Amino acid sequence: MEKKRLFKSLKDRKICGVCGGIAEYLNMDSTLVRIGWIFFSLFCGSGIIAYILCAIVIPETPEE
Repeated sequence: MEKKRLFKSLKDRKICGVCGGIAEYLNMDSTLVRIGWIFFSLFCGSGIIAYILCAIVIPETPEE
């Protein structure tokens, strides 16, 4: 069984591909992840910092 890994999306990206990668990992629509991230940013205030950290830490999808 292949281990599931989190990568930034190359095909579903608006800025860095973080939300697209999270959506692919969780097998859900990337629009829902983006809306959730916007609410998190507006109400908690740390969403922008979390996005920047994720953009730095999460690797790009390896070329196949």
